[in-house]
Amino acid sequence: MSKLERRITLAAVIIPFIGFITAVYLLWGGAVDALDLGIFALMYLISGMGVTTGYHRLLTHRSFETKPWIRAAFAIAGSMSVQGAPIHWVADHRKHHDFSDEPGDPHSPHTHGRPGWRGVAAGWWHSHMGWLFSRDERASASRYARDLKNDPAIVWVDKLFGVWVLLGLAIPAALGYALSGGEPYAAFTAFIWGGLARIFLQHHATWSVNSICHMYGKSPFETGDQSRNNWAVALVALGEGWHHNHHAFPTSARHGLRRTQIDPSYVFIRMLDSVGLAWNVRRPTEDQMRAKLRVPPGDEQESADATDPADPVVAADERQVVLR
Repeated sequence: MSKLERRITLAAVIIPFIGFITAVYLLWGGAVDALDLGIFALMYLISGMGVTTGYHRLLTHRSFETKPWIRAAFAIAGSMSVQGAPIHWVADHRKHHDFSDEPGDPHSPHTHGRPGWRGVAAGWWHSHMGWLFSRDERASASRYARDLKNDPAIVWVDKLFGVWVLLGLAIPAALGYALSGGEPYAAFTAFIWGGLARIFLQHHATWSVNSICHMYGKSPFETGDQSRNNWAVALVALGEGWHHNHHAFPTSARHGLRRTQIDPSYVFIRMLDSVGLAWNVRRPTEDQMRAKLRVPPGDEQESADATDPADPVVAADERQVVLR
């Protein structure tokens, strides 16, 4: 990683953190209202779905198909989360699946080999955000995202990444100004909450999938790695915390495979499917899930909970390889 790249990454981490501290100060002082929180929630959903549904389930794993303009819109929304331009984000994640929790994984907490609590702490730090400052295991876009480098719409979005970052900061400020009747201070507080604080919280929600969901939680399927399902991460990461399910069935659009595993990103994909804006939505069949369960055959409760027979989405054959 060059010095310039390191400085840009550091700024992308530190500036939202400063914004979050400012937001907490404003909240403590009572200088926040329903408008600020509403704009925060709206921007969190837009940019969050851009990452979970767009960057991850659509562009990385092709778990469903949609129109080219929707692909581009997802990539723009994901860029507003300031987690990196889409092509390199996809390349890193595909490499993560190829080498999950083995040497070569860009952000595994289990590849350092240090003993005791120091090893746990070092692994957590590396997988959560330390890997962002290292190029040791980062993926080659030419190798892992060749399809996106040949997609004109995604290349266009990728090249204008900085524009979308600024747009993600300008939109909440403009909304705060307009919806408050032209109050400059309302634009400022909306910028802090819907811009910087939102980016900070989304960063750590996504990074927690890389760290916490490879360290703490349940793993009912045979996957060959140390991925985990963690309900708390799923709550803040719009369903991405059902990460072990995802590693078991990487091309599935549905990560929350049980009825009780809430997955807002899949709900959104289903909404697109219902109005004809998504198709070929992929998810594992009940038999495929039962075959991968760690529990002995015949444990009907576990297998019955694993899927929702009422879900009308047509299942497609699952593949363990990551599409490139």
